[in-house]
Amino acid sequence: MLTTWSVRRRLTLLAGLTAMAGCLVAVVVITLLAHLVLTDYRLEQAAAAGRRTTFNVESYAPSLSPVVPTEEVELIQVTDQRGRIRQASARLLNKPPLTRVTPTGDDGRVDTVICTDQVPGEHCLITVAHRVRVEGAYWTVYSYVPVVPWYVHPLYILGAALTVLLLTALAAGGASMTVRRALAPVRTIKEELAEITATDLGRRVPPSRHRDEISDLADTINQTLDGLEAAVEQQRRFASDASHDLRSPITAMRTQVEEARLHPEEANWDHTSKALLGSIDRLQAIVGDLLTLSRLDSGAPGAKEPVDLGELVGEELDRRPRGKEIVRDLRPGVVVTGDRIRLARLLTNLLDNAERHAESRVTVAVGQRGEQALLEVQDDGAGIAPDQREIVFHRFTRLDASRNRDAGGTGLGLPIAREIAQAHGGTLTIEDSSSGARFVLHLPLRNGYHG
Repeated sequence: MLTTWSVRRRLTLLAGLTAMAGCLVAVVVITLLAHLVLTDYRLEQAAAAGRRTTFNVESYAPSLSPVVPTEEVELIQVTDQRGRIRQASARLLNKPPLTRVTPTGDDGRVDTVICTDQVPGEHCLITVAHRVRVEGAYWTVYSYVPVVPWYVHPLYILGAALTVLLLTALAAGGASMTVRRALAPVRTIKEELAEITATDLGRRVPPSRHRDEISDLADTINQTLDGLEAAVEQQRRFASDASHDLRSPITAMRTQVEEARLHPEEANWDHTSKALLGSIDRLQAIVGDLLTLSRLDSGAPGAKEPVDLGELVGEELDRRPRGKEIVRDLRPGVVVTGDRIRLARLLTNLLDNAERHAESRVTVAVGQRGEQALLEVQDDGAGIAPDQREIVFHRFTRLDASRNRDAGGTGLGLPIAREIAQAHGGTLTIEDSSSGARFVLHLPLRNGYHG
């Protein structure tokens, strides 16, 4: 049942139980101390009454009258050397000796506890026995007081129980009010979050008036909402751009087929089929890139194997169709840990981008700097302005100046390349160069490999 309780109810119960446990421990300790103090007090009462009676016995024996209660002690007996009662208080008249204990030490006194049924209303008694000399013999003076019960007194137990219940109630009530006030901002945050939907991500939860954990929670939630809003907005732009890029080849294919059907006798089917294949190739490229991005976004793990970066680049360049002039500067022995297929895809995307923008030459270099492996791909084209060097890594982004000559791209090659770099713990940036655009990949070297 506790699992269905609110935090406030659980904390209130915990505070109440804790307060009750603490109060009970305190009551037990206080009761033990009170019992000890009262027992010492009654023992001293009995001893004082015994001393006073002893003085009277020494002064007036053997003719003695009944003992007058003294020191609030009503139970006193005096026995002679033969154990016969020679004097007693009113409550013990005509009663046999309650005990035969006699002092044996030098101090002439012994303290003990006896239990008897000879005294109505009393069962166990604290007993103090004093030895007194009468006409050459030793008599014994017994003074009795009731044993202090473990609960001290019924009124004491009642008062202690009421105090425990009152303090427990106060602790539980205080905890309930404190938790209610502490959780009020959480309730407000909950209500605000419930009203925030995917179509209204601009709203934020109100901050707390105090700099505490609730304020930190509100800040964290607002930061999460900022990221969620940015992600949703990016997803919307991505969907919009994807639909636009997919619609273009589909529209072209539809137009080509419709024109051929309108004039079938005049249609150049060879030309039409080649045009359709070109549009299909573009569709296939876009869909392939979208699938690649989807796998990268989902965090699908790639292989982790040693890859010689210079060797990989050399193999990819050897199998690549001849286009623009490729200048190589590949340092051997630069080994990284990663997925060979994905790294090859990164290189292919960089080379495709470079060849589309190069005038005549593309330079590819592999090296290392400190603990980092470097891969550089540079073209001799128009280059990219510094304020646009991050924009080109956005999905479906093409700079206006290059749209015409970049018609073969999907707008996803560079974003895919950066995602692959980050998945390998590296970075992909555009750095300054004397001409064209210079893409630089930094990857951590594999442990133990230093060229």
